[in-house]
Amino acid sequence: MNKPLCQTLEIPDNFDLKEWLESQAKENQLNYVLAHAEDGVIWGKFQDGNLITPNEPIELFPKCKFPQCNFPFLRKETLQQCRVFGQKSEVMIWKTDGYFKARLIKDDNMKLEEYITENQILWGTKSESELGEFTLLADGQQGLKHAVPLTGITFKDNERPLRLTVHHYIDDDDSGVARIYLSRLVKVYF
Repeated sequence: MNKPLCQTLEIPDNFDLKEWLESQAKENQLNYVLAHAEDGVIWGKFQDGNLITPNEPIELFPKCKFPQCNFPFLRKETLQQCRVFGQKSEVMIWKTDGYFKARLIKDDNMKLEEYITENQILWGTKSESELGEFTLLADGQQGLKHAVPLTGITFKDNERPLRLTVHHYIDDDDSGVARIYLSRLVKVYF
């Protein structure tokens, strides 16, 4: 059975996070960013080689800032982990003991039967607004919100139409029991 390529990536000591992510996206044909930081969740996408997020500087992307929300910025100081993903690969960077580590997973030569595809349901029962490449979604009475890098999302009867595709890779352990040993994000869609 084929296995995905999984390799450690080198990260320079004083790297610029945005530039590093943009270079990885270009090199590995990645489309989206899903980051978890101390101050919240950050979505992003690559447009013409540039990473854009809902909080980009207004002069660079005038239609991307949501004035009614205070979304976190993508910063090394608060980043816990970040997944940059596309159809054939994912780069993940995470902080451990004050340092960053990263790895690349590629599965472009694998057959469908060599992994499990899971389509996870994401928050969002209504669209509050669209700006640029993002849609501000709200969910439930708690007012949970996030800005996803998609537009034109259609909603019906309080359903959650947004999905995140994940590939799970299976291997046998030493006793011969099959288990999921690795997972990666593939795409976000509705």
